[in-house]
Amino acid sequence: MKRIHQIYMLAIGAAMTLSSCNDFLDKMPDSRTEVDNEKKITAILVSAYSQNYPIMAYEISSDNTMDNGANYDPFWKSITQAYRWEDVTEIDDDDPKGIWEGCYGAISSANMALQAIEELGNPANLNGQRGEALICRAYWHFVLANTFCVAYNPQTADVDMGIPYTLEPETKPVTLPSRGTMAELYAYIAKDVEEALPLINDDIYSVPKYHFNRKAAYAFATRFYLFYTHADKSNYAKAIEYANKVLGTGNPSGLLRDWTTLNNLPTDLSLIGDTYISANDPSNLLITPILSVWGYAHGPYSGRNRRYGNANTLFAREGAQATGPWGSSSNLRTVKKLFGLSQKIFVPKMNAYFEYTDKAAGIGLLHLVVPMFTTDETLLCRAEAYILNNNPEAGVKDINYWLKSHSVTYQAKSTADLVSFYSGVAYMPTVPESMSQRTIKKKLNPVGFTVTEGEQENLIQCVLHLRRVETVHEGLRWLDVKRYGIEISHNRDGEEADVLTKDDLRRAWQLPQDVVAAGIPGNPRK
Repeated sequence: MKRIHQIYMLAIGAAMTLSSCNDFLDKMPDSRTEVDNEKKITAILVSAYSQNYPIMAYEISSDNTMDNGANYDPFWKSITQAYRWEDVTEIDDDDPKGIWEGCYGAISSANMALQAIEELGNPANLNGQRGEALICRAYWHFVLANTFCVAYNPQTADVDMGIPYTLEPETKPVTLPSRGTMAELYAYIAKDVEEALPLINDDIYSVPKYHFNRKAAYAFATRFYLFYTHADKSNYAKAIEYANKVLGTGNPSGLLRDWTTLNNLPTDLSLIGDTYISANDPSNLLITPILSVWGYAHGPYSGRNRRYGNANTLFAREGAQATGPWGSSSNLRTVKKLFGLSQKIFVPKMNAYFEYTDKAAGIGLLHLVVPMFTTDETLLCRAEAYILNNNPEAGVKDINYWLKSHSVTYQAKSTADLVSFYSGVAYMPTVPESMSQRTIKKKLNPVGFTVTEGEQENLIQCVLHLRRVETVHEGLRWLDVKRYGIEISHNRDGEEADVLTKDDLRRAWQLPQDVVAAGIPGNPRK
């Protein structure tokens, strides 16, 4: 992590355990022989959660960001590279090398735990730890897949390049692994997920939400099977089944985020952000600290990164301040506590936490605490799965649960209401000539699956709109852009807009330079 001088005062909300990332190719851990009892196995699983997560580059790459002009500071060079969908050459925690090493470091820790459990004879008292290790291994491979690979397409998965799926810990530099195919990669993830789910045991954790507890594991399984598309749609049914494990089959309103309480808090950035990520909030399922400048780069601070942001004009036309099925933006609870500048609107979710490494010099590291899975996002995953599985009524029911919890005044919407609203919205041009041409609706080119014109498409447009509002600043919009083949453009000050077509190879990040130099095939660029 680049050392950062403290420009403003940030308090550390809680002590964070820090560990260095292991280089996947060169610096494998050499401590597996010490992992020989339950206590040590449980301890090593703390490092099975990567401190590197591509939240910043995901968000910058998506259509939630625009170029505010060369008069403003872009903060890091890699932010400009991510915005331009260039191969990122910077080396930092938010960049491809940091993501690659952090995720594979976490996977290696999971594999150490799994090997130690196996060497102890797979005793029943370690089933919980085994489940956690398996789900961690699956999740970080899933993150790598969504970062460095194209979206999963059942029609081409047998030839699309995956990323190495590592099943064993390494204690020395490894033989170069094969990238394999997307079909092989997702089959491995599915195998680990299915083996892990019945083993997860919340009782082994002092704070379950800092680990893959049962609900968090099922939320991940929901998202995974929603992305793991198949022609027979069987995985939509599985996504619904697993979402029900998180939300139940009745009214989930008591499990969703309490926006009323958040909006009634004093106008205090730290207080609101700390409340948003609290383990006491039933909507937060998995809370993970990462090393990232994103809390600062997208936050309401005037000093840095005003060049590329969720600008007020963009937020008003395409984001949470646009009119939606809730009515005008004044009826949406999400926009009741906004901070920032016109170049970067900030919904107070995730604060930057500063850790001094040299207090006298004012130098330290920036941290971010990310709610990796929430009930609100899982609810929208289930709504999408219902709609794609030809059960629009159930999908609309989930949409109404979301609308009720997010609206100041709520009025139930029928299928016809939602279809009428979104069918009445014009498609936004890929390259808008003016801000007035920007809308909440973009043409869909689903990758490997079909969305039928008319009712189904308009309901999916609704879900994607709600997901965009729900997950702003969290990076997940980029994954929706990828899997729905949404063509977007980024304006560039003084230059023509850059268009990302549905088949653009830049949708898969390039592997880190040293990984490619070592002999692992990089992603094609022509």
